[in-house]
Amino acid sequence: MRASADKAVELLARLVAIPSPSRDEGRTAELLYGYLAEHGAAPQRLHNNVWARSEHFDPARPTLMLNSHHDTVRPCASYTRDPFAPTVEAGRLYGLGSNDAGASLVSLAAIFLELRERRLPFNLLLALSAEEECSGAHGIRALLPELGRIDMAIVGEPTSMQAATAERGLLVLDCTARGRSGHAARNEGENALYKALDDIARLRSFDFGCTSQTLGPVNIAVTQIEAGTQHNIIPDVCRFVVDVRTTDALTNEQTVAALQAALSSEVVPRSTHIRASVIAENHPLVLAASAAGCRTFVSPTASDRTLMPFPALKIGPGDSSRSHTADEYVLVDEIEHGIDTYRKIIENLAEYVC
Repeated sequence: MRASADKAVELLARLVAIPSPSRDEGRTAELLYGYLAEHGAAPQRLHNNVWARSEHFDPARPTLMLNSHHDTVRPCASYTRDPFAPTVEAGRLYGLGSNDAGASLVSLAAIFLELRERRLPFNLLLALSAEEECSGAHGIRALLPELGRIDMAIVGEPTSMQAATAERGLLVLDCTARGRSGHAARNEGENALYKALDDIARLRSFDFGCTSQTLGPVNIAVTQIEAGTQHNIIPDVCRFVVDVRTTDALTNEQTVAALQAALSSEVVPRSTHIRASVIAENHPLVLAASAAGCRTFVSPTASDRTLMPFPALKIGPGDSSRSHTADEYVLVDEIEHGIDTYRKIIENLAEYVC
């Protein structure tokens, strides 16, 4: 339906023209609220999250959430175009947030408005959320408790309309090794840097004793280190940061506990809420996407899907390699393909759920 795609592209251009970095999405929330109201939905808003339910919403039926986010990262310095001036050239719509995740958002909004009055064997819930790029407290984490029971979700992110059935969780660990200062010339003291290096060596070959069948082993990378005040003083404190990409084989809390037991340094997680997410290959959502011609894969990137305690499939128009890059763009044809594929998935899902 070309008209539906044209409206979606127009909405995307309006969104791109409004700066909406994480925690400052108020104006795009206003635009989305007004757009849904103009098209007959009954939107609601919490913070900068906007949502609407389909007609004939029945709590006795399962609910399918259609979710994507309207916040963006801040533009990088290497942009050669105005990131907030939506421009269509050679079939590409340029602008910050066009690919991640504006194309998914407008495609999901279009299919929701198209199907919201149709009697399906499940409810539709459109949730256009904020603060995804920073995993903020006022994004999907705040919204989910307001939405009631959700049985499954389609999460719109740029995946070239292939279906991500799993993604890793994330732990950022602040680690501190402690020693005793002394004069370097006399080799006095207890070198905290050496203690940290011993722990880092342990991390490079650490074995948790279990591996996810879908996601494989936990990935660990030390990404920052800091020690010492001057060249002739043995450092008594060394701090380092560890990036841990978790799997469904262990909870985030179990992963932290295992590392705390293995290392001599103090290990403190910044948070534990970004969890690994896996949906079974025989789940109706996966079957519906496969029947629509979507290939399944494991996503290397994290999204708000990791915050959802129910089965979710990540899929959307655009290409992940364009996200967070200068002169971001999405193909106009990708939006039309996204709407058509979302429609097929939902119609296929109706056959599996009925």
